[in-house]
Amino acid sequence: MLGSTHGTLTTDLRARVVACGEQPRPGAVHGTAAAEGDLDVSGRPLHAPVPDLDRFFRPESLAVVGASDAEGRPNTGITRQLIAWAERVGARVHPVHPTRESVFGLPCSASVADLPEQVDLAVLLVGDPLPLIDELAEAKVKFAVAFASGFAETGEDGAAAQERLAAAVRRSGVRLLGPNTNLNAFERFRDDLEGPAIALITQSGHQGRPLFALQELGIRLSHWAPTGNEADLEAADFISYFAERPEVGAVACYLEGLKDGRSFLLAADRAARARVPVVAVKVGRTETGARTAASHTGKLTGADQVVDAAMRQYGVIRVDGLDELQDTSALLARARPPVADGVVVYSISGGTGAHFADLATAAGLTLPTLSEAKQAELHEWIPPYLNVANPVDNGGHPVGDWRGRKIIDAILADPAVGVLICPITGPFPPMSDQLARDLVEAAEESDKLVCVVWGSPVGTEAAYRETLLGSSRVVTFRTFANCIGAVRAHLAHHRFTSSYRSPFDEAPRVPSPSFRKAQALMRPGRQLSEHAAKQLLRAYGIRVPREQLVTSAAAAVRAAGQVGYPVVMKASGTHLAHKTELGLVKVGLTSASQVRDAYRELTDIARYEGVELDGVLVCQMVARGVEMVVGVTHDALFGPTVTVGLGGVLVEVLGDAAVRVPPFGEEQARDMLGELRGRALLEGVRGGPPVDVDALVEVVLRVQRMALELGGDLAELDINPLMVLPRGQGAVALDALVVCS
Repeated sequence: MLGSTHGTLTTDLRARVVACGEQPRPGAVHGTAAAEGDLDVSGRPLHAPVPDLDRFFRPESLAVVGASDAEGRPNTGITRQLIAWAERVGARVHPVHPTRESVFGLPCSASVADLPEQVDLAVLLVGDPLPLIDELAEAKVKFAVAFASGFAETGEDGAAAQERLAAAVRRSGVRLLGPNTNLNAFERFRDDLEGPAIALITQSGHQGRPLFALQELGIRLSHWAPTGNEADLEAADFISYFAERPEVGAVACYLEGLKDGRSFLLAADRAARARVPVVAVKVGRTETGARTAASHTGKLTGADQVVDAAMRQYGVIRVDGLDELQDTSALLARARPPVADGVVVYSISGGTGAHFADLATAAGLTLPTLSEAKQAELHEWIPPYLNVANPVDNGGHPVGDWRGRKIIDAILADPAVGVLICPITGPFPPMSDQLARDLVEAAEESDKLVCVVWGSPVGTEAAYRETLLGSSRVVTFRTFANCIGAVRAHLAHHRFTSSYRSPFDEAPRVPSPSFRKAQALMRPGRQLSEHAAKQLLRAYGIRVPREQLVTSAAAAVRAAGQVGYPVVMKASGTHLAHKTELGLVKVGLTSASQVRDAYRELTDIARYEGVELDGVLVCQMVARGVEMVVGVTHDALFGPTVTVGLGGVLVEVLGDAAVRVPPFGEEQARDMLGELRGRALLEGVRGGPPVDVDALVEVVLRVQRMALELGGDLAELDINPLMVLPRGQGAVALDALVVCS
């Protein structure tokens, strides 16, 4: 029973709960990845395949199908750009056109079948790529790019055409980028920049332009994957590939939608294992599919909330705008792992420092107070009337001479400091020029992160354009908000990856004994009665009250005596959802006469409302605790999702819930509770005792196991309320709703 584990959570809770009776799988521990190709209990893969895209980005040979050199033709400009790109990457070019002998002086083949050699990449400059797919397969072409539009982006007919194209590609073995993509993969990347690079993925090419322009600020880009409609290759494929590339320091994504939620999470998992940060703008809203109106859980969680939670589970850093995407990706790509979480704000203006410190603290950054010894050291160069506790105000004058570098070095030498941020709200030469030089020189000799916010709206100053942007170690921003957000993401990413434990390594591979019991209780296409739903919970070790299902007043009295007064009586039927609103719940019954009267009243109301009952439940009256809701719904992208939140009759009014996508472990279950606005209720308020959080976590993990094993057979699960009792006393599912698919 759930309540059997009281007090401190035992060390084998995760294995015991997640397995629900199954022994832990050998090797499924931190640092030991399961074999490629492993499947979880629902038959889904546990590892992301990594497509070998080397020959896509650097082919040895390239075919341009539909090539042209006729002036005024759209294909002519594209052909010219592809030839120039092929020259840069060292690829041989083979134009293909049925009526031309040569294109731009290169011999032209009449068809794909006539190509003089097997090619790595074929770019299709045709209106309908479908007829070419079989030819490409016959010629053993590895990759193809389809620019053509008029597919899923145009509506139902286009979506059907795209599915035909995707089916042909699946049969062929050719890997296709597009359709409805562009030339971004074939841009000219600067090769004079050093250091870790940003790899860019966009579903809309124009939205990647600002990041591509980062090269003008000295930030290296290595790849650009414009995925278009993703009939075959998708963002997840490129994330998996980029995570394995040694030159990639961060992956920046602009996503309008996700082709497959599971593939995306597997790719994010691979990146997290490799400690490669993924930063993403995710726009739009996904459809979550129809939900039964009776479900509380379904009303608590929107599609975008699921996307947000899924990204957070696997360390994907979600940002809202392209400017944030640029700045956060740039910092994460270039910065070394932090040696400490402490942030010091250093400025030539006390007002600027105080303003920035307020914003940084509100955003969750840690601004430690410098030690008295460190403050005394700083006051050797900074007047004693200025505050140097953090933020550090130098008053301006010391930055104009040798003292400026001494101050910066002293701050960076503090072991509690991992990040130094210097907001410069505007140029004030020569003071700001010297300050910029000192910051750059200090950063070159330190293993700690140095950030500058250059607030001038002009941006043409030499201190900014040459000194700061010329540094590979200083990360320069133009706004306070973007600097704070990027630093926060940097620190959070390294905390996350340093202790990352892949949920997929520990996901169950085989059904538990609970699953076999549960299968016998499921009723395809039907909603279970409360009594049957509780039997399902009991099969997975979730504690429910003592109760009996009765069909007469006399049986109700006998049951009450056996259950023990006081009792609760509830109507039970397959179409009952919100019993309280219908008056079909009676609480606190203490005598046989009350039980008889309650039975008659409940059955009378049911007849009046036209509700068919399978009986009346006579239930143990459980002591008061904190009412929670735990449930399962299905998301169109990610499949089963688990929700936990504050429950009871006000569940939808409060709307206080957190969601995760299985599989996840104990740590994530506890993180869910930490996200709740009402989490203080679990700790005890107004003199109340803290509740059994360990038992609540155990229920969440058991519900997750249920979601994984029952998969698509379980359309919805809603435990509300789950009464979480004082610490050491467990948690009890007082009511449950289950809808079978």
